[in-house]
Amino acid sequence: MAIGKYTRVDSRRPSSNGYCSTVTIVVFVALCLVAVWMMTSSSVVPVQNVDVPQENKSDLNEQDSNEIGVKEQVSDTKNRQFEDNPGDLPDDATKGDSDGTAQGEDKVEEKSEDSTAERFVEKTQETPEEKTEDKTEDKTEDKIEEKTEDKSEEKTEDGDSKAENGELNSEDAEKKSDGGENEKKSDSSDNDKKSDDDSDKKLDSSEEINDTEKVNGQIEEKKENEQAKNESSNEVFPSVAQSELLNETTTQNGSWSTQSAESKNEKEAQRTSNQKTSYNWKVCNSTAGPDFIPCLDNLQAIKSLRSTKHYEHRERHCPEEAPTCLLPLPEGYRRSIEWPTSREKIWYYNVPHAKLAQVKGHQNWVKVTGEYLTFPGGGTQFKRGALHYIDFIVESVPDIAWGKRSRVVLDVGCGVASFGGFLFDRDVLAMSLAPKDEHEAQVQFALERGIPAISAVMGTKRLPFPGKVFDVVHCARCRVPWHIEGGKLLLELNRVLRPGGFFVWSATPIYQKLAEDVEIWKAMKELTKAICWELLSISKDTINGVGIAIYKKPTSNECYEKRSQNEPPICTSDEPNAAWNVPLQACMHKVPVDATERGSEWPEQWPSRLDKPPYWLLSSQVGVYGKPAPEDFTADNEHWKRVVTKSYLNGMGINWTSVRNVMDMRAVYGGFAAAVKDLKIWVMNVVSVDSPDTLPIIYERGLFGMYHDWCESFSTYPRSYDLIHSDHLFSKLKKRCNLVAVVAEVDRILRPEGTLIVRDEVETINELENMVRSMQWEVRMTYSKDKEGLLCVKKSMWRPKELETLKYAIA
Repeated sequence: MAIGKYTRVDSRRPSSNGYCSTVTIVVFVALCLVAVWMMTSSSVVPVQNVDVPQENKSDLNEQDSNEIGVKEQVSDTKNRQFEDNPGDLPDDATKGDSDGTAQGEDKVEEKSEDSTAERFVEKTQETPEEKTEDKTEDKTEDKIEEKTEDKSEEKTEDGDSKAENGELNSEDAEKKSDGGENEKKSDSSDNDKKSDDDSDKKLDSSEEINDTEKVNGQIEEKKENEQAKNESSNEVFPSVAQSELLNETTTQNGSWSTQSAESKNEKEAQRTSNQKTSYNWKVCNSTAGPDFIPCLDNLQAIKSLRSTKHYEHRERHCPEEAPTCLLPLPEGYRRSIEWPTSREKIWYYNVPHAKLAQVKGHQNWVKVTGEYLTFPGGGTQFKRGALHYIDFIVESVPDIAWGKRSRVVLDVGCGVASFGGFLFDRDVLAMSLAPKDEHEAQVQFALERGIPAISAVMGTKRLPFPGKVFDVVHCARCRVPWHIEGGKLLLELNRVLRPGGFFVWSATPIYQKLAEDVEIWKAMKELTKAICWELLSISKDTINGVGIAIYKKPTSNECYEKRSQNEPPICTSDEPNAAWNVPLQACMHKVPVDATERGSEWPEQWPSRLDKPPYWLLSSQVGVYGKPAPEDFTADNEHWKRVVTKSYLNGMGINWTSVRNVMDMRAVYGGFAAAVKDLKIWVMNVVSVDSPDTLPIIYERGLFGMYHDWCESFSTYPRSYDLIHSDHLFSKLKKRCNLVAVVAEVDRILRPEGTLIVRDEVETINELENMVRSMQWEVRMTYSKDKEGLLCVKKSMWRPKELETLKYAIA
């Protein structure tokens, strides 16, 4: 072993008979292997023998002459063995080497071919068949590895510029592609014969190289598939194990698609994604300016209304085409103050409206204090503070049990939403709503404070909520004429109120004796009796000087059946959950009594209701993801717990302490919102109107949300949310909406420096990434696997310079 390994290094050591015998055996074995490969190969594709320019050889020889010791001897030996000599070729056959242009072109071809040859030689040396040979074969491999290492050291010390750049010149490639057998033959010949006839030996060596390259060409033909042929010379070929797997799987399709199908799909994907790769964003020019809400500020549509008697001008009137422009920021806008400080004060220049402070300042709604807008926590009916008012309610009717029995509340005519803001202290979620009216920006104040709210009005259409979902409905001087037109508006509250739920009404007709108040109170008594609401309590809050009436909705149909008059009538063929753009009707729905029907029982107390499948989800029902409904619910719940815990909370660089207002654009069962319940945030769960109606399940869990069509603008002010989450929504919207308009809407409602998380198909993720990059958003993370992708981006303060005037929004 020692002789066979080191004789090639010391060229002066005399050869022995044992050494010659070993060499003879090695040569014989090598020739046998070559013969086997040639016989088993179906075709021979010779690899072009490449000439090395004489200039390069002379430079290399000059560099080699500077080496000392053993490396000098090895280098000289290698140069003599592998130097490419024209031999007996005529002189004009090599003249082309001196032509600069031709030489450059030849080098490109040489690199590609020689690099490919190098890769497959490495594979051949490590195949299992060769590993079964005797110890003599192992010695040969040891020599090959040693010689490769010597060459690497030599190149590094010589400082060859191409080697430094990770490139292979043609001579290096030829050396590496030479088989182990040729090396040993050349070494043996060089050690046994030290004659001056170097050119003959070099020619013999060159011929041997050509023979080996032909054999390697056969190996290439057998092992290389179509994709490998197109690889560039700089790519790294797979390891031996991977190569074997590739060879095996090319013989059958199995679980893999064909290259034809993959190429067709890729071309289609590229064609789709390349339809628009650049976006010319503009700033929206409208009368509302930075506070523009497209579906509520369509002034052209509002002007054409025949009547505004029923608050039609406060309802949604969306433009025919959703805007694709971006809203300007208010001058002096700053990052929102974090919760819970934001409940008491916000930056004035984020919502620069002082009119409400002038009108309602004496009722402790809002005040201007320097650069802040401050909120003392009061309201029209609770000037001394909301917490006392909240506690007074539960003292009047203990069964309300804030945060246990009563979890989800609807606050109608919320003002600046201080009632809902302080209900968080009692573990209660309140959906606050108010119209965009003369009470300037009241909902915007609420959202800036970190309190849930939407812009909506009780007019001619149903509210965007399912039936029988709210535990409590609250109205404190909400200015809604409940008693008119057959009680149509109060019957809408009856639709959304859960059987056994409470209506808390705090208004002047309860405790004042003015003629108008007396008349309203009388009408309300008659109406509430007709719809079978039970008056539980009339109490007067001496501290705030107001009275509160609390009603309870029936849990059976017994009262309805005993009424002497069928007024208001029972809805016969009406679906109580239908809520999107459905006109109001002056009828009421029967209470469900079947034990398997939603609304027949009160949900479990909070927080037990959060993680348990609702009692009315049956195994016979198929869930959204294809499993029986209860299993589907549980699987979704566990899925989002894992995602939030392992990815969202720690893996995305999100500062959750700065996150307060969150929206889930496609909530399904509300699993995402449930998974973040321990954070100091709230989630607006949105169920798209063209998706399975799972919103009742979300409410049953003690969460809240609303219906929406994402081809239209959302009913909220700009810059409302700190984080927006979307799970496989955008790919669905592409089929029926203008995706650019949807992204512009996301930009409108997301706060600057807010976060957008999207999980969707890779093609859609790439398209969205191009859009947000064009808006100069910061891409925090992208990830894809099995055609599914994840995108996490952070919105910037950037705004375009060019304007786009929205004619329908100009006064």
